[in-house]
Amino acid sequence: MEWQGWFSLILMAGALTVLIFTRIGTHLVMLSVVAVLGSLGILDYREALEGFGNPGLITVAAMFVIAAGLQGAGSVDMLSGRLLGQPKSVRSALARIFAPVLLLSAFLNNTPVVATMIPAIHTWCRRIRIAPSKLMIPLSYTAILGGTLTMIGTSTNLVVNSQYQALTGEPGFSLFAITPLGLPVALVGLLFMWLCFPKWLPDRSDKQAFANLREFTLEVCVASDGPLVGKTVMEAGLRDLERLYLAEIERQGSIITAVPSEEKLHAGDRLTFAGDTQAISDLLRINGIVPSSDSSCSLDRSEGGGQGHHAERCLVEAVVSPHCAAVGLAIRDARFRARYGAVVLAVARSGERVRGNLSSIVLETGDTLLLEARPAFVSRQRYSKDFLLISDFDIEAPRRGRAYLAWGILLAVVALAAFNLLSMLNAALLGALAMIFSGCCSVSQAEKSLDLTVLLTIAASFALGAALQKTGVAGFLAPRILALSGGSPLLLLCLTYLAVSLLTAVITNNAAAVLLLPIVLEIVTEAGLPAKPFVFAIMMGASAGFATPLGYQTNLMVYGPGGYRFSDFLKVGLPMNLLLGIVTLGALLLFQVL
Repeated sequence: MEWQGWFSLILMAGALTVLIFTRIGTHLVMLSVVAVLGSLGILDYREALEGFGNPGLITVAAMFVIAAGLQGAGSVDMLSGRLLGQPKSVRSALARIFAPVLLLSAFLNNTPVVATMIPAIHTWCRRIRIAPSKLMIPLSYTAILGGTLTMIGTSTNLVVNSQYQALTGEPGFSLFAITPLGLPVALVGLLFMWLCFPKWLPDRSDKQAFANLREFTLEVCVASDGPLVGKTVMEAGLRDLERLYLAEIERQGSIITAVPSEEKLHAGDRLTFAGDTQAISDLLRINGIVPSSDSSCSLDRSEGGGQGHHAERCLVEAVVSPHCAAVGLAIRDARFRARYGAVVLAVARSGERVRGNLSSIVLETGDTLLLEARPAFVSRQRYSKDFLLISDFDIEAPRRGRAYLAWGILLAVVALAAFNLLSMLNAALLGALAMIFSGCCSVSQAEKSLDLTVLLTIAASFALGAALQKTGVAGFLAPRILALSGGSPLLLLCLTYLAVSLLTAVITNNAAAVLLLPIVLEIVTEAGLPAKPFVFAIMMGASAGFATPLGYQTNLMVYGPGGYRFSDFLKVGLPMNLLLGIVTLGALLLFQVL
């Protein structure tokens, strides 16, 4: 092996050390490695940048957009709303989560699926009075298991399949090629969670009704053409909002206080709620609830007419500065819509809700406002002295009329890829374009759905994998690992799974899989073994990131919302890793011939 090979091996070891012992982003480390390889001539610029044009990477990006379309159209809300219901126990709640999350994650990248489900599950937990800590880790693990069911369920499967084609010249694997392996593993994992996790996971529920001390007063309207007209407060789901309570109803100039659960809602009713910001965000997603305005209480409430205009609006939390022209004016007199392109939804003052009719509240310096505004408002106010932005909730109103259309687009993508009418890449690209041009998601939503750190890490990992192959590192390591296995295909398969699982625990699953694949392919070629079971072992091992919050991106996503500690993942994730490793290897031996 020449100096280039030794240098690439040392560089890989150094990159892994940095990733394990520092908090530097994986994408930054991997891009630095690519820069070094390119500058020393170990890889020419085409090889260094080849990963950025890899079909697997582009497919991952397209699937992010498709997931954004389902979210933007309210398709996931519709599915979760119909299937979650009112369970009476943690096990019953888990059973209701498993099906929709597993199904969605099988055909969408599991990262946006979890991102979409976290607020829905959090709201649901408040309603059914179950601690989020009992359900958030199962949400992540179920999405991970669902991603192993198809070749498009997780970015790891996509990039490994793509790299396998590039390294071997083989046509690659079909959409459901991994399903016979992933399905029994997923079923065993779900059963294990259902039996053990209710006892093992901590109960870190909020005992206080308003844990968020910033309490808002919010005024909303019952849409005249919405589904809530004629329903009682209880039937509309407005009574059991634990962090949000209905204070009064204004109807045709009269005020109804101490609102009973049996009170029927009328078209145009103005409902005054008090609660925290997260609860308000959940409330505004209820179909038939619209922000109150002077001119209209219909679902089509955007300026200039048209649901498309409203869909571009988002929630922003801002503090009124001393320089704001609206200080000292009632909200109705401040002309927020004309002056700022925003509508005031809620007001908090000194951490407490401001009582009274929303439009009559006189604004003071330091008031915290929840605004519905166009994205341009956020850009303007960063340079303006009127408001200090606290947070941009980045929530756009779901396009509920397109929910079934979004599901249809997803099914079409799956069918085109499953029946080999189009490649996964072309089917995903067509699906992404269809989501945008059909209005299921806006261009801004599509752009924001692209997780740049994930895409950069994948692209850079391809370059390092190519360097290991080109410089002879893979050929150098292969016979030594083969000798370690004693020529036993079973032991070699176990070592492959164990190696990628350990790497996944400390670096990203995509990087771990892409780095090991060229080495493993060299090993099986020398040993004269079929490559398929070893490639599938890499895919499954890279997804088995249960033991730490760092092992998989979805684990990090639920870490905060679930109120977890690092030890919580070790407690339930280590036995999960061990059990599913045994099941995976057993299924590989059962379905594959070594």
